[in-house]
Amino acid sequence: MRFTTNLALAAPFLILLGSCVGPAPRQANLAPSPAPRPIPTPAPIQPTVPPAPLASEWQYRATAPGDWRWQSDAAISVARFGPTAADTRLTIRCDRAARRVSIIRTGAGQGTMTIRTSYGATSWPATASTSPTPQAVAVRAAADTALDQIAYSRGKFAVEVAGPEPLIVPAWPEVSRVIEDCRG
Repeated sequence: MRFTTNLALAAPFLILLGSCVGPAPRQANLAPSPAPRPIPTPAPIQPTVPPAPLASEWQYRATAPGDWRWQSDAAISVARFGPTAADTRLTIRCDRAARRVSIIRTGAGQGTMTIRTSYGATSWPATASTSPTPQAVAVRAAADTALDQIAYSRGKFAVEVAGPEPLIVPAWPEVSRVIEDCRG
C-alpha cells in the first residue's frame, strides 16, 4: 500500500512534468535559396615527363645495334660484333699459337684504345691498320686480367679510340669464349 500512496502523491507532479515541453520550433519563412553551385573539379593533372637527358656516362648509354658472331678453327678463335656479318665494328681475335688476344676497332686510327667495363677503365696502346678499312688494333697477352674484366663486365663494355664515337657492346658469351680459347 505504501507504493500506491507514493504514486498517488507523485501523479500531479508527473502531469506537470509532461507539460514542460515547449512549443515546436517555428520555421522561418525564408526565401528559397538558390540551387547550390557545383564545385568545379580540376582537370586531371597530366604528369609531364621531361625528355630523357643524353647519357654522358658510358654505362647509361644503350648498346650499339648488332650481334656477336663466333667462329673457331685450329689456329684462331674470333668473335665479331656488328649489325650484319658484313659490317663488323669490333673484333676480338685469339692467336692460339702466340697466346695473344687482339681487339680490333673498325674505323679508327692509332693511339690509345680505352676499354671501359663495370670494373673500371684500362688504356692500351693501339696501332693502325688499313686492311681492308682503317682500324685500331690493341694486342694483349691472353693472361692479362683486363680481359677478365671485359668478359665479366655487367652487361656491356665500351671501346674508345680517337676518331669514331665510343662503341658500347654487350658482354655476351662469345667474348668469354675467345678469351678462354686463347688461354687453352
